[in-house]
Amino acid sequence: MLVGCIPTKALLHTADIWDRFVHSAEEGILCENPKIDYARVLDRKNKIVSKHSKGVEFLMKKNKIDWIKGYGTLQPRGANGLLRVEVKSSDAAQTVETKNVIVATGSEARMLPGLQPDSKTILTNIEILDLQAIPKTMMIIGAGAVGVEFASMFNRFGTKVTVIEMLPRLVPVEDEEVSKELERLFKKTGIRCETGAKAENITPTENGVRMCVGLANGKREDMEAETLLVAVGRKPVTDKIGLDKLKVELDRGFIKVDEYQRTGEPGVYAIGDVVAGTPQLAHVATMEGMVAVAHMAGKPAHPINRNRIPSCTYTEPGIGSVGLTEAQARAQGRAVKIGKFPFTANSKATILGSHNGFVKVVADEKFGEILGVHIIGPEAFELISEAVTAMEAEATVETMMSTIHAHPTLYEAMGEAFNNVYGLTINA
Repeated sequence: MLVGCIPTKALLHTADIWDRFVHSAEEGILCENPKIDYARVLDRKNKIVSKHSKGVEFLMKKNKIDWIKGYGTLQPRGANGLLRVEVKSSDAAQTVETKNVIVATGSEARMLPGLQPDSKTILTNIEILDLQAIPKTMMIIGAGAVGVEFASMFNRFGTKVTVIEMLPRLVPVEDEEVSKELERLFKKTGIRCETGAKAENITPTENGVRMCVGLANGKREDMEAETLLVAVGRKPVTDKIGLDKLKVELDRGFIKVDEYQRTGEPGVYAIGDVVAGTPQLAHVATMEGMVAVAHMAGKPAHPINRNRIPSCTYTEPGIGSVGLTEAQARAQGRAVKIGKFPFTANSKATILGSHNGFVKVVADEKFGEILGVHIIGPEAFELISEAVTAMEAEATVETMMSTIHAHPTLYEAMGEAFNNVYGLTINA
């Protein structure tokens, strides 16, 4: 909340609004010389973060939850068999005994060897949120969600952005067609994208940062910019919290859990970014926490179905996905049928002036089971909810084809994509 989802999306919203002002003449609204007051942009972002973090504090007080501030370390069990947590603060230390513990220590940005983040030049997702001015140029290493969101944001603010990704495509966890469409649209808006590339010899300079990039074509190029965002993934915060003193099994620093979020140590649960095998997403952590608490309270607990976790990337255009990509489904030996519908044929997208992208449905050929849905386009991160609900309810393609979609809406495109699985699209 403090340095992740909320502040980033607040800034992305401002980028959306600014983009509207820049292109307002297309809608008959004339705005001469619009300007960004970036200090006020940051102030708005900080107020939103403060409001919602205080909201969480209020909920804790309302529900009579004790909050002990400090650094917690798990200790061996006491003679009474209870778990123990030592909590150290700046002026005191205490040990808390309990029957159950949830480890939710989160993750931190990975940094390239030899580099240290600062407040102006070499940045992670934390430092970039507090840049005091919009840079003229920016290089971004890593094209996962963090990298492409900041690329989309600062490009619209007027920064000349270059994205460097070692893998063959942007947003590599998404369906390949989504990656291709995002790269096409990024390049169209002026973002330079170098995939299959490797950054080397990164050196801070008087005016920014310089590095040598090995390009996919075998050539090498020296690049320079005011700022460098390192977005090469996140590592779990599991060192020095006492896990080695208990029967908690790790996988490259991530905690292994069962379907109820239990670790190998009785009474110790883990949720969120520290968990092995689940996406590092806030909504995943929330649901894992609900599963863990329900289980330890002896209430009905419904384990997470990892194939029904929505993934959202808040670029322009947005990305929303759930389930198997086409390549994953085929790799599993599934016989699949694909349905696609472009936003160029959606009337509401045209009204909004945002008609790039498409909805793609991956379905089982024989039974019409919905295996995955992948969207790139306007409000994709909102539209994906229908697909998640459909899959959770085990609806088939036929069910969704007979579901009436209001007109004119963006989510009509979803209905048409389901129709297209069987070649019955109406509007394209």
